Amino acid sequence: MPRECKIARKTRETDIGVSLNLDGDGKSEISSGIAFMDHMLELFARHGKFDLTVRAVGDLDVDCHHTMEDLGLVLGEAFAKALGDKTGIRRYGSFLLPMDEALALIALDLSGRPLLVYDLTPPAARIRDIDTALFREFFQAFCVKGGVNLHIRLLAGEEVHHVFEAVFKGLGRALEQAVSPDPREKGVPSTKGIL
Repeated sequence: MPRECKIARKTRETDIGVSLNLDGDGKSEISSGIAFMDHMLELFARHGKFDLTVRAVGDLDVDCHHTMEDLGLVLGEAFAKALGDKTGIRRYGSFLLPMDEALALIALDLSGRPLLVYDLTPPAARIRDIDTALFREFFQAFCVKGGVNLHIRLLAGEEVHHVFEAVFKGLGRALEQAVSPDPREKGVPSTKGIL
């Protein structure tokens, strides 16, 4: 069965639509109104081999917070829906990704139990118009709606662009592992029988 979905979420603060194909080629069309976030999601899709379309309109005249958080919510929901009952997946994924002087460790479990462990202090407070603290909000929202246990640890990094590039590429690679089919798994990868 195709592992793909479309999700839309509209509030008084944001209007977001996401289309996701877990078994894609890494093609993306991203338009969030936040240029740096568009770049990060393009890297994420390319390195995860996901086909991803994102269209977001938010109250950026206020700030980037609502858009960043709601992007995480909708993307997490899209992954959960595309995975269905998670039959036959590997479930776990991890990646250690170098990006110039930056080094990020990403480890995750598609357990259905959302938790974010975020061991990352950004080397700068802002990237253009984005408060870098908002990335934590994005990942937290992604975990909540996606049912993901996600650990992000920055092991090295001095340039803020390189830091988040390492994180998003690493997340794509780790998710690619976790969602990929395990030919030896006949059911759901849990002794509980459900994820």
